[in-house]
Amino acid sequence: MSGGIHWTAWSVFGFFFVLVTVLGFVASRWKRANLDHLHEWGLGGRRFGTVITWFLIGGDMYTAYTVVALPALVFAVGAYGFFAMPFTIISYPIFFLVTPRLWNVCRRHDYVTTADFVHGRYGNHWLALAVAITGVLATMPYIALQLVGMQVVFEAMGFGGVREGAEIALIVAFLVLAVYTYASGLRAPALIAFVKDAMLYIFAIAAIVIIPAQLGGYSAVFAAAGHAFAAKGGSTGLLLHDDQIMAYASLALGSALAINLYPHCVTGALAASSANTIRRNAMLLPAYSVALGLIALMGYMAIAAHVDAKGNAVVPALILKSFPEWFSGFCFAAIALGALVPAAIMSIGAANLVTRNIWRPYINRNMTAKQESNVAKATSLAVKFGALVFVVFLPLEFAINLQLLGGIWMLQAFPAIVLGLWTRWFRAKALLVGWALGMTLGTALSWIQGVKPTYPIPGLGMVYIGLIALAANFAVAVLITLVADRRGLSRSADVTVPADYEDP
Repeated sequence: MSGGIHWTAWSVFGFFFVLVTVLGFVASRWKRANLDHLHEWGLGGRRFGTVITWFLIGGDMYTAYTVVALPALVFAVGAYGFFAMPFTIISYPIFFLVTPRLWNVCRRHDYVTTADFVHGRYGNHWLALAVAITGVLATMPYIALQLVGMQVVFEAMGFGGVREGAEIALIVAFLVLAVYTYASGLRAPALIAFVKDAMLYIFAIAAIVIIPAQLGGYSAVFAAAGHAFAAKGGSTGLLLHDDQIMAYASLALGSALAINLYPHCVTGALAASSANTIRRNAMLLPAYSVALGLIALMGYMAIAAHVDAKGNAVVPALILKSFPEWFSGFCFAAIALGALVPAAIMSIGAANLVTRNIWRPYINRNMTAKQESNVAKATSLAVKFGALVFVVFLPLEFAINLQLLGGIWMLQAFPAIVLGLWTRWFRAKALLVGWALGMTLGTALSWIQGVKPTYPIPGLGMVYIGLIALAANFAVAVLITLVADRRGLSRSADVTVPADYEDP
């Protein structure tokens, strides 16, 4: 392709962007209901069946940044970048066991967020606030990184750096996203997810068939990658080094424990029509892991293709080099939709938390259903534009570093949410102190490491900081609960009963 703006690619990209924009506004009439109620706007009325839920949850877990950043990591370091594969595989059995119980109790008590559940289970509004703040804090940079996925696409099509033309395209795209999310709520990303996922699968299949064929087959791809890593040395390679094994395994486990706690994943799950819908999705969603592994291999393909790019620009550069311009536009549209869908769901999940667990209890306890919905809609706009500020005005590393901390932070809600689904043994104040310690320790260790996700433990090697902080969190919660029980201190009320967690 010639330099400058790739107009054919832009034309194809524009067609699909207009298509999903129309779908976003049409979605307000799909499964029509009163969107002045938060459970309708923010959870789609809890009426999504197996197929819709599959696309919705897959759409918010497998994002544009994943499609761009994972191959870039594999391109840079090799085997270590594949930790995302076991991470997603481990997450689905956890999803199968945990999320149906959460869905059941939330449906029975009209809970919209995990913080709603925590407040009902433990009767402590400070613990609920801690869970809500954690979710919002972890979500903001996650949305910003979806913008980064779109940014590299715009740059690849000829709009230059983010502070040039790509900035304008980025703002326009997210203005459109903000408006149709405001109007249609969760129905918009649910409907668009059908188009997005179909396009991503077409892109992935084309990439794994056509690009290796151009390069002489997979044997040539792996041979080229192996030679490149051997020349680079260090911690790179087609196989893990011994000192990477613990970091690899703990990152996979910790990420799997954290992912289902993120507000966007919870929002997608609570929108399902039944607990069995969630269980069926836990069995079907591993299909996305297959696609993820294939997409990750594009990092090796970029090495074999001698792509002259670095970081997040690797995948767009490989697309431009390997496909005709019209199909490159199609692939770029798929990646951009891979940003729009999860960004919409993330902003809705954060808005639900702010509305239910910050605004209602601390600002306006007597909100009507319409006022609650309006606050959520306004918050979703604020969250999106806050993420846009991250990308436009702050260094990219700031958003990336905060997102790395996001997983560490979300893990600190694990005892209150996940363990709370099975036992009320822990005391609310013990969990709150454990959460505070885990947040502080996790942030401090990451900061000491230069905002990296792993920390050296003697005898073990590099370990995911989220798990280290979670262990301290859990130990303190257990200790304080034991001491309080021994002293015979009273417990706060639990409004749930064991039957609430079981299927009807």
